[in-house]
Amino acid sequence: MAERIALFATTARGTEDLLADELKELGARRIRQDRGGVRFMATLDEALKVCLWSRIAMRVLYPLGAFEAHGAEGLYEAAAEIPWEEHLTPETTFAVDATLKDSEHTHSGFVALKVKDAIVDRIRDAKGARPDVNTRDPDVRVVAHLSRETLSLSLDLCGEPLHRRGYRVRPTPAPLKETLAAALLRAASYTGEEALVDPMCGSGTLLIEAGLIARRRAPGLNRDFAVERWPELGTRARELLADLRADARRNERKVTVPLLGFDKDPEALEAASRNVRAAKLSEEIHLAEGDATKLPPLPATGGLIITNPPYGDRLGSGGQKGMKSFYFKLGESLRVPGWRVWVLSGNPAFESAFHARPSARRDLWNGPIACTLLGYRPSGGPARPDGDTSEAPLGVPHEPADVAPVRPQHEGEEEG
Repeated sequence: MAERIALFATTARGTEDLLADELKELGARRIRQDRGGVRFMATLDEALKVCLWSRIAMRVLYPLGAFEAHGAEGLYEAAAEIPWEEHLTPETTFAVDATLKDSEHTHSGFVALKVKDAIVDRIRDAKGARPDVNTRDPDVRVVAHLSRETLSLSLDLCGEPLHRRGYRVRPTPAPLKETLAAALLRAASYTGEEALVDPMCGSGTLLIEAGLIARRRAPGLNRDFAVERWPELGTRARELLADLRADARRNERKVTVPLLGFDKDPEALEAASRNVRAAKLSEEIHLAEGDATKLPPLPATGGLIITNPPYGDRLGSGGQKGMKSFYFKLGESLRVPGWRVWVLSGNPAFESAFHARPSARRDLWNGPIACTLLGYRPSGGPARPDGDTSEAPLGVPHEPADVAPVRPQHEGEEEG
């Protein structure tokens, strides 16, 4: 992997351009957006930098091939064409993750089983012994995606999905994925240079991701990656990652802006507090009990208010009428002079009830839920530290990436 090879990073639908822009900043080349992810070229050290530093990618995949696969035997025969002996040894543990789209097969476990059988048989024939399956902590994670009759096979450089940063020790109902939270912050042009408030912080994911950005801390700093255990690349990967991690630690900075979180649910605040401590951001993030419809006075410096309000199933009774009333009160509370507002909404009634015209919008998916990210200019005063009150075009928080969409070869993995 000394030369650049083709890789594929998956992301939530609707955030592909944000990931493409991030990958460009991380040194990737020949970036092409796909549905549910981004294709790019990278060397081993560039790929490892993406694993360590990407805030938006869910997985970083090394594609091995795509084959026509008809029926159960077709799955086996297609998977058996890959020279697995080049990637695994009899001592290597592995697992197969499978996803399906419009397939004749209805159970992903069956597809994973046929791929597993092909891998085991091929390595036994080549090496005289078979590798063991370890679904909990494999050395090599194989990703199989069957779209109609096309089976795509890849190796996952990261192992555990990248949204598992390690700090979510206490979840709350319907938590926001860490990678999606980071994508929302990027869409809102948040760089850690301005104050940030989440008036309905829940388990604290948006606040923690903002804290990592403000701290300039690599999101993958405190986790291992599967590629470090690969038979052929593991030694070199560990050496490169040691240097990348040391450099990341040297370049962290102190946070000089307030990061404030409120929630009226004591259990949510307790969860957020524990997660903030696990993320080692207790000095940077401040939490307090508070009602989003009755915000306390905010710093006069202005900044970013960003939140993910309930979509309709977390406020008890009242139905859609109750939700509209809540959104109306929220609109009155969040229109603070000097503060721009970004809201992820999963309820079609939100926009009209919020009674403010958005300056930017983006359609995206929060797991299986179709959502809209809405941006609102500040009602008065500076919007950012430079005093600019204009809103950056949605999805272009920095210089636009040199990217172009291509016809999808296979759909990227979507994790709910």
